[in-house]
Amino acid sequence: MFRRAGSSLAPHLRRLHTRADAVNKNIRRNPRVVALASTVVVGSAVWYMTNQKVYNDAQSSSVVSSSSKGSTLTGNELNNDHSDTLHSLVWGSNRSKTLLPNGQSDEPIRVPAVAGWLEGVALRDLALHERHGACVDARGDVYQWGDGFFGQEDPGNRMPHRTLRGKNIVNLQLTEAKLFALSASGKIYVLATNAKSQELRPGVPTPSSDSWWGTGWLWGEDETVEFVQIAPREPLGWGESFVAIAAGKNHLLAITSKGRTYGLPVNKAANEYGQLGFRRFDIPDPASTITHNAAHLHVELVPKSLLDPYRKSSRAIRAPSAGSSPDNILSNVDDTSIRFCPTIFEIPVLQGVDVAQVAAGGRSSFARTTDGRVLGWGANEYGQIGLGSMPLDTITVPTEVVLWRMVPSKTRSKCQAVMAGGDLTAFTMERVSDVGTVTLDLLLAGNGQYGGLGNNTYSNAQGQPIRVKAVSGLLQYNDRTRRLEPITPEAISISPTGHVLVAMDSSVSSGGVGGKDLMTWGKNYDSELGNGKKASVPVPMTLDTPNGGRFMLIEVQAKEVKDLHGKVWKRGIKVEQRAVAGYGNSAVYWKIAT
Repeated sequence: MFRRAGSSLAPHLRRLHTRADAVNKNIRRNPRVVALASTVVVGSAVWYMTNQKVYNDAQSSSVVSSSSKGSTLTGNELNNDHSDTLHSLVWGSNRSKTLLPNGQSDEPIRVPAVAGWLEGVALRDLALHERHGACVDARGDVYQWGDGFFGQEDPGNRMPHRTLRGKNIVNLQLTEAKLFALSASGKIYVLATNAKSQELRPGVPTPSSDSWWGTGWLWGEDETVEFVQIAPREPLGWGESFVAIAAGKNHLLAITSKGRTYGLPVNKAANEYGQLGFRRFDIPDPASTITHNAAHLHVELVPKSLLDPYRKSSRAIRAPSAGSSPDNILSNVDDTSIRFCPTIFEIPVLQGVDVAQVAAGGRSSFARTTDGRVLGWGANEYGQIGLGSMPLDTITVPTEVVLWRMVPSKTRSKCQAVMAGGDLTAFTMERVSDVGTVTLDLLLAGNGQYGGLGNNTYSNAQGQPIRVKAVSGLLQYNDRTRRLEPITPEAISISPTGHVLVAMDSSVSSGGVGGKDLMTWGKNYDSELGNGKKASVPVPMTLDTPNGGRFMLIEVQAKEVKDLHGKVWKRGIKVEQRAVAGYGNSAVYWKIAT
């Protein structure tokens, strides 16, 4: 798919050859121009070779810039080292048109290809679900696309459609039926992930993009898409706002600027494994839309393990079940509606715990405290919470994850970040030895049947977090400080389907010059690792460029940044490449640096 850099010289050499033919014809008519012709041809070649910069991995002359096809670049221009245009890259499954919205083929993209629809665009965030995608452009507006969004019956233009504007969105979280958006001011909004479900209901006032008195219609700014703002039952404190959100398959977690942790039931299955952190909550009574009152339903979602403790026992000793549902009050409630539960609740057991970060796996939850400890709860049948070899497949109470086993007693440990996806969990640990040496370890726990644990095995259960040797404990020498410094595994993205992307920051000692090696491993059935193959990889591997170089995620000063309407937003903005793992696919996009 890639062409050698030499092909970029072909047009210039053809022009020189044409000039030479013309001169030869003139020579036959006038021999006195021989010396002049030789000077012209040789001089032209010398000028080109000495004045034209030629990189050994220059761009192919056959680059396609169509939004419906993935074009390919090579070498440095694949990394945007010598380009004035920002190129975003995609690879893996495109069955639901989440990578190339107008793509015609369902075949996987085997190696990184340029997404023409993101040409020159930098985003605030990008999220890829199984059948739909969403992003936030430079202006803070939300766009959605994919077969799950448009529906199969709409064969027309399927390019990203703007669905929320004027809210200054900075972060997105996707579930199957709902999209959650966090604004810079700390507000949480929810939209449907299906275009038809976003249509305003008859008799419902048009949501305005401005304040509560709704004068947006004067300026043509009324919204045409239905959305709901998620709010806590009790107002937040003075100056307090939501600063981060994380969504699992059926639940949402959020933290405030004061370290308080909240949970939101996305649907009826939000607490099947205790991942919500509480059981009882209130939802609006669907009948209240008819009676126009503010009635609520009191709901209790009991985890499966408590509802039926003998569900995995032999039928010979199995006790009769009390029923499959703890509360039939939800039987007639549509939990796919964005109005199912517009209230977010503080997790009672975490009150008084100062939390710095939350993370959500498919059916599990994590909270990292400000002092570097981690609490986990929810599904644990693959050991994804990291509590060790425990027989419990459900943890209903936040429990501390011990991350310093098998470490010398004099070594101080602190968790810097926790990331989860599907049934895999990653912990970035800072280790400080008794002599002051600092190293960083990446630990993984959970379902590694596709090699996602990175330890060269295909184990389907790992309860004790295991150290990924290839990306742990790495050091580099800093010429400025004259000491060894750790190479940081950061920007970890774990796919719900089992592959992992990690950026290894080795450019600290060079003052940001250079970049971050992109490491990939895990499931590869749809070429989501970008190596052109379809076999899973159980150990971290670098993603290589076609000429054999390392693929580096870099940070640059963009000449200009466009929004998704193709209009220039700002010039001279600092942007960085960010990798994201989706359902059987991957993308590297340009993110506005903060």
